[in-house]
Amino acid sequence: MAQLWGGRFTKETDKLVYNFNASIGFDQKFFHQDVQGSKAHVTMLAKQGILTEDEKNQIIAGLDSIVADVDAGKLEITSEYEDIHSFVEANLIDRIGDAGKKLHTGRSRNDQVALDMKLYVRDEIKELDELVKKLLVTLNKIMEENLHTYMPGFTHLQKAQPITLAHHMGAYFEMFRRDRGRLADIYERMNYCPLGSGALAGTTYPLDRAYSAELMGFAGPTMNSMDSVADRDYVIELLSAMSTIMMHLSRFSEEIIIWNSNEYQFVEIDDAYSTGSSIMPQKKNPDIAELVRGKTGRVYGALMSILTTMKGIPLAYNKDMQEDKELTFDAIDTVKGCLALFEGMVSTMKFRKDVMENSAKHGFTNATDAADYLVNHGVPFRDAHGIVGRLVLYCLDKKIPLDEMTLEEYKAISPVFEEDIYEAISIKTCVEKRMTIGAPGPDAMAKVVEWNKKLFGRKVKSVIFSETGIVLPSKYKCTREKYKKLRLCIE
Repeated sequence: MAQLWGGRFTKETDKLVYNFNASIGFDQKFFHQDVQGSKAHVTMLAKQGILTEDEKNQIIAGLDSIVADVDAGKLEITSEYEDIHSFVEANLIDRIGDAGKKLHTGRSRNDQVALDMKLYVRDEIKELDELVKKLLVTLNKIMEENLHTYMPGFTHLQKAQPITLAHHMGAYFEMFRRDRGRLADIYERMNYCPLGSGALAGTTYPLDRAYSAELMGFAGPTMNSMDSVADRDYVIELLSAMSTIMMHLSRFSEEIIIWNSNEYQFVEIDDAYSTGSSIMPQKKNPDIAELVRGKTGRVYGALMSILTTMKGIPLAYNKDMQEDKELTFDAIDTVKGCLALFEGMVSTMKFRKDVMENSAKHGFTNATDAADYLVNHGVPFRDAHGIVGRLVLYCLDKKIPLDEMTLEEYKAISPVFEEDIYEAISIKTCVEKRMTIGAPGPDAMAKVVEWNKKLFGRKVKSVIFSETGIVLPSKYKCTREKYKKLRLCIE
């Protein structure tokens, strides 16, 4: 059993206890982040004169050789080690000797694991952002190609008013656009470095925490050593943001499942994203959409789990917090997989435009426009509402849409109707006269599509504090001088 402690113990840890306590089975996932943090740490130690340049170079060379061997499959991360930190340090000492024993100078596993988790989450946020962005690009393409594809809009799952497919897709575009914004917010808020906080109370070594932060691309160091090792807010925020992403994917999946049904037939899912039945040869099942909908609960569960874990933990670090790793790793992998598969399904999906338009026509989605026609001809709205209700009842009895009524039939219910009623209630007119931004009119939607395209170049980025404490874009480098001025500003 390779571990980083034991001097004050008189006997070995029970094997069952050791296994229960160990985290190597899952924290090996941030092996590369652990090495990244260690290299930055020893570079800072050498700059401060705590390590010699030769010791620093030996350690970095040793760390690089471990990474190379692990990546090549020559060195296996096994359960012999308690955690990823002990794996790296034990192998480093084996390779370079006494210099390797100085790797841990001025740090604790508490600030080390806090750093590793932040580095890992930060990297994953960038990947999640790219996947959401790819989905947004796909949705915007569908919008651009379907400015004149008419379909019913629904409330209460009942046909309500005519819209376009572009408008419907645009609603989901807005959801995922907000999701991308949330990821960017989390990145900026969490991008401060806990390394140098020690176990909870800092260290007596003259560390340059601002320099360590700068080496790893952080906006700066964290401001309280206890909070630094005990903080998992960013994990909770990420799980919350991912839960919202999954909720949006689940809503979208539900609609695709409905649209794919024999009763609707709005879409046809590509064979590559469908499955069949073992007994019913006619079946083509929307399994990807169903699985995305199902996996939403899995991500929700991770969020509730970490909230429950963290709610009763006193300051500072406690072993309970080890539970954040597995559920966060699983949730991230789940969301990334769902985003990738969902985008593939949507991008290859065929929309049956004729069925959509016919559904809008036969669902009396133009009834509101018929009432507006009467209002524009001097009929009070409440009276107009009642007249159109009688029209709908008549059409239901005849099994025809409003468009197929004769002028004589219209006049039999209200003499106000004239020949221009047909133009007023055509699906095309109903949609195109809604021209305000946010409405389904093609001109309005075309402007939205072009505006959307301008969003695609934006990425999550870090921010830092200026000399006055004002947040600046990440193009400004964090320096020790700026950090010192920030501290003066705070103090």
